[in-house]
Amino acid sequence: MRFMTVAATVAATFSLSPAFAQDDRTDWPSSLTIGTASQGGTYFIYGTGLAGLISQNLDLNASGEVTGGPVQNATLVETGDHQIGLVTMGPAYEAWTGNSELAPGVEHKALRALFPMYQTPFEAVALQSSGIADVTDMAGKRVSVGPAGGTAATYWPRFFEVLGVDATISYAGANDATSQVKDGLIDAFAFAAGVPISAFAQIAAENPVNIFGFTEEQRAQILEAMPEVAAFEVPGGMYQGFPEGHGTVAMWNFAVAHQDMPESLAYEITKLVMEGNEAMMQIHATAAETLPENVDKNTFLPYHPGAVRYFDEAGVEIPAELRG
Repeated sequence: MRFMTVAATVAATFSLSPAFAQDDRTDWPSSLTIGTASQGGTYFIYGTGLAGLISQNLDLNASGEVTGGPVQNATLVETGDHQIGLVTMGPAYEAWTGNSELAPGVEHKALRALFPMYQTPFEAVALQSSGIADVTDMAGKRVSVGPAGGTAATYWPRFFEVLGVDATISYAGANDATSQVKDGLIDAFAFAAGVPISAFAQIAAENPVNIFGFTEEQRAQILEAMPEVAAFEVPGGMYQGFPEGHGTVAMWNFAVAHQDMPESLAYEITKLVMEGNEAMMQIHATAAETLPENVDKNTFLPYHPGAVRYFDEAGVEIPAELRG
């Protein structure tokens, strides 16, 4: 099922000037699908908004599609079912090296990076009445980790293992998981998305909740065991009733495409996003990090030749080994 409401709204409000030449469009597809994640998460908002900008400015029918998240998105792009996927770099690296949980043994060598998106922090939410205010409090509890195949579903169980937390894991989309927390069907929801996470913001506005990441000691353990994540500070004021921030870990997100995407299309999409930061930030505040200077946050995935062309023109250096 395709969801165009957010995309259409953004496109109508924040259109930019088309930059393509008509003679460059001969090999463009008639439509384009962007793999996002579950409703209630940042990927869905970011991806459908991006689809709207592409539709409006490049005269191409683009749509965002609900998926299981980065693990599935990488495979959908690899197989050509989706033209663009939003991925975090941990699952992308595992897909690239043939260690994807969804397609084990299959090296996703057709993936190409387009542009940096933002960092994804890992956060958890629970009703105050549950008594859960720390990751260790989730031991023996029912905890959703988002949809199967998503970044949260991949990494939260690993965090639990590092910290010695034995929780009962379940899987659900962000909106469904927060509803389950409110209804007492699960005890906590541990997720990963750009802040503010819309599902967290909604439950915080309606219920007394605890929203937390990791203590300094917990974070140090995770960083030592898992170098693919980095320290992150969630600013205060992201959620109602939480004027103070908290520490956690995060992972960078990138938009990726198949290597067979026409070079001119990859160029125009990259240019549209990199030169339209104001419009991107109207889609979601996390786009404050959707900037050319963050291309260096990708250290393994080759950039699409169309993206390389744009960054060369913009004076942004792409290492020789990543000029795909």
